[in-house]
Amino acid sequence: MTTAAAQALPTENAVEDALMRSIRIPPRPSLLVDLQRELAKADPSPRQIARIIANDVGMSGALLKLANSPFFGAARKAKSVEQAINFLGINQCAALLTGLLARQAIEGKEADLNAFWEISARRAQALVFTSRKLRIAPPDIAHTFGLFCDIGVPLLMNRFANYAETYEDACNDPVNPFTAIEDQRYSTNHAAIGCLLARNWGLSPDVCWAILHHHDYRVLDDPATDDAIRSLVALSLLAEKGIQRLHGHSLSHEWEKGGAAACRHLGLSEDETEDLLDELNETFHTER
Repeated sequence: MTTAAAQALPTENAVEDALMRSIRIPPRPSLLVDLQRELAKADPSPRQIARIIANDVGMSGALLKLANSPFFGAARKAKSVEQAINFLGINQCAALLTGLLARQAIEGKEADLNAFWEISARRAQALVFTSRKLRIAPPDIAHTFGLFCDIGVPLLMNRFANYAETYEDACNDPVNPFTAIEDQRYSTNHAAIGCLLARNWGLSPDVCWAILHHHDYRVLDDPATDDAIRSLVALSLLAEKGIQRLHGHSLSHEWEKGGAAACRHLGLSEDETEDLLDELNETFHTER
């Protein structure tokens, strides 16, 4: 944990409880509790995890579809949940399932949520791809962070009627941190709320703190911040740039704010960054 992280998140129970009451944060799903209990064992059983997943037919099918995506580089196609677990590994399958459970748990307007989850899935795919290419973060951690880093957005949308306008204003601000306008209007922001949900759901501490700081690009040049957290934040900027390119947008305000610092942290030259983004774009189109 970083000193900045510890200061940025509410530490008084009363403050945290007030936030939890004001902005509905879904409780940890029982299937995730069962999954995490098995994963906490000294020798987790793929067969037992497959049994847990098999209790939800929709979850089983979605896991197989994700497991066979080109982003996970599977040479063989998984035909069963247990095969998917054996091919990808327990931790990666757990990351996929956690994301699917989040999709079930978050409420909101269907059209808004479909667009949100599409971008979240793209970000998670990009983070898996870049983390493997650069060998800089475990793919399962990168995937979970990619799915959850903006999880506070639909929660704030449910709480505040004008949040869509706030979100657009933040997206179009070329200077200030993305979360600044949220803090000004609501005294909280989607990164802080997302971090609370991640903690509530028992996600990795690295994921929790990276969610909190994923728009605070000062951490990229801060040696006091854990390297794992800085790497995830840097990779999220690459993912953002890749998604913007996929959609035909040449300008990314977030990349302008933090891209140079991200490349410094990742040790990427300008040419290497362009090559990596080109490869990512090709993989996006293959996946389509």
